[in-house]
This record gives sequence, structure tokens and C-alpha cells, in this order.
Amino acid sequence: MTKSLRIYIGILVMLFVGIIIVEFSTPQPVNWDYTFNETHKIPFGTYVLYEELETLFPESKVKDIRVTPYEYFDEYYNWDDGGYTISGSYLYIDKKSDIDDTSAEELLSFAAAGNDVFISSEYFPNKLVDSLGFKTDNDYSFKGTGQLSFTNTSFKKDSITVEKGLSNIHFSKIDTLFTTVLGYQKFGVNSHANFIKTPWGKGHFYLHTQPVTFTNYNLLKKNNQKYAAAVMSYLGDKTIHFDSRNKSRKSLSNSPLRFILSQPALRWAWYLVLITTLIFMIFNAKRKQRVVKVIKPLENTTVDFAKTIGNLYYETKDHDNLINKKITYFLEYIRRVYYLDTQVLDEKFVKNLSLKSGKNEKDIKALINQIAYLKSKSFCYEDDLLKLNKAIEDFYNR
Repeated sequence: MTKSLRIYIGILVMLFVGIIIVEFSTPQPVNWDYTFNETHKIPFGTYVLYEELETLFPESKVKDIRVTPYEYFDEYYNWDDGGYTISGSYLYIDKKSDIDDTSAEELLSFAAAGNDVFISSEYFPNKLVDSLGFKTDNDYSFKGTGQLSFTNTSFKKDSITVEKGLSNIHFSKIDTLFTTVLGYQKFGVNSHANFIKTPWGKGHFYLHTQPVTFTNYNLLKKNNQKYAAAVMSYLGDKTIHFDSRNKSRKSLSNSPLRFILSQPALRWAWYLVLITTLIFMIFNAKRKQRVVKVIKPLENTTVDFAKTIGNLYYETKDHDNLINKKITYFLEYIRRVYYLDTQVLDEKFVKNLSLKSGKNEKDIKALINQIAYLKSKSFCYEDDLLKLNKAIEDFYNR
């Protein structure tokens, strides 16, 4: 073992020891992700609500929906009488609804059969928005805390003030003939409906725009759990069909490293091993690699020659010579590309060139007139050269 290799190994060992010390001495950071997962105990998970469902509904059973609502309820649909062999309340809480249109249609059918559907989300399926006749809006300019209250005077003491995680999404349009406003949210002086009840068939839809109030952070803060209990009190005592975030269709990763990658400490240790190995390989390769001879690429002397000639004409101010060469090259281009005789530049020539090139006859006539004028002049200026050059370039580029 060489001396340099021992140094590398010593540095790696010290690095690993330092990382372990830092890892154990650093407090675990709080995860503020909005997961709304009933198995997560982080601030914006719904573990507390899920565990308290049996307390909120002591006479009800809680069943988890681990597939789409369509797959779940369609299995219990009775084709003989158009009803369902199960009953109860569907419960969905998430920041953004991922209920597809087919599942939304199934929920409409489930509610029509005499059941309740409760959805607390900032965004609702388009199918429900169109069918129930409501719209939502988002006031991005809100500041400060939000005050959530009920229209029912029995729940006057259950109003709460929420400080973290709120948005100002509210119901901006409802069908007032059928829809009942059950609650409001207030930011500053602006108050908007955030909780409504809409009948559908024999059942009802309960829609709520502040799912964050059912998360662990808000339920465990002060007496906020009373607000959630008041909201849930509108649902019946039958079976609670809880739409779980943990769908069975979500398969586990097939990677043999899935456990290591699922744990933050092990994941970063794995990444560190890969990075240090790569660094070692780079340094080792640098020491043993042969010197690569630098081959200077051939210079493009054509460009330098063109620049030299151009500068020569520019310095001598030989505008007449440059104009003659521009005209000669342009007419040669016309002969070579469009096969036209350029000895006589008359109206017939202009018309034929326009037909063959597909360019505007008026512009071509102006260019030919300019060429004829410059050829007749005894002395030309720099401005004449610039105008001719622009006219010819426009012909090429049009």
C-alpha cells in the first residue's frame, strides 16, 4: 500500500466519522410537506384525524378505500334496483383532488342513492363543479390569519383562528336555490363561503375548501379539534368510507436499494460512498494517465483572406470598385440560378426574374433601377454602396 493511498483512506475514514458525528448531533428537521397521508405524523399529515374517526363516529365503522372511488363503489352497485348494497359517508381530504371523472360520476350515483359525500380540498373535480353548479376562486393577496366559522348558531363557539398553511380559496358561485352555506372563512375584512351543502338525489354533497384544518398541526393546536368535530357532525352515523392516500395500486420499487434510499441517513451515506469513490478514481486516473499531446487545429485562412481584402477596400475607399464587383457577382448569380440573360436589364428582364424567383416585381424593379443608376454614375459614395448592399441582401433573404 502506497503512502498516498494510505492518506486517501485516512481522509475517507475521518470524513465518515465526521459525518456520523454531525448526523447524530443535528436535530431531525421538521417535514412541512402537505402529504395529507393518514399514516404520517408530520405536521400536514392526517394521522390524528384518522385515529379519531372512531371517536367522532362511535356508532360507525371506518373502511379504507385503497383503490379509486369508481373501483370501490362499483363493486357494490346493485343493477336490479340501481342502488348500492352499502351505505354511509364517503370522506376525502387532500390539498388537490385526484378524483377522475369516472370516479366523480360514481360519487354522484352513490350520493343519489341516499348517501353523503364529504370532500375537503382546494380544487374539486370538474365533473362535480359542472354537476353541482358551483365555482371557486383564489384570493392570492390575503394576509394574516384566517377565521373559520359556521352559519349554524349552535356551532358559534366552535369557530377557530388558523395561522399556518391556509389558502384563500373559497366558493365564488353557488346555486342558491339548492345549496346551503354552512361556513365562512374571513381574512381581514373579507369573508367568503368555504363550507357548503348541496342535495343530490336522496343524498348530499358536503364541500369544504380548507383541508389543512384536518391536519395534525392544526388539530393539535389550541382547541382547533372542535372545528373539525363540528364539520364532521353533519355526516351521518353510518359507515365512513375513508379515501386513503395509500392506494394498493401504488407498487413498491423493485430496486434492491429501496430500503437504503427510503431512509435519509442511509441514502446520504450511499451517495457519499459513490461520490468519494468517484473522486478517488479521478485522482488515481490523473496520476497514471499519459500526457495527451495537444494538436493545434488547422486555421481557416479563407476567412482571414476575406477579412484582409475587405479591410483593404474599406481603407482605400474604392467604393466604385466594390459597387462594380457587387453588381457583377449579383448578375452572375442571376445567370447561374435563374438562367436569365443579364445583358439587357429592361422591363422584360424584371418580369421574367420576378416569375422565376417568386419575388415581388416592384422590389426587383427598384433594385434593377438602382443598379442601372449606379452603373451610369461616374463617381459613387459610401452611402451608395450601403444602399446597394442592403437591396441585394434583401433580394437574397426574401
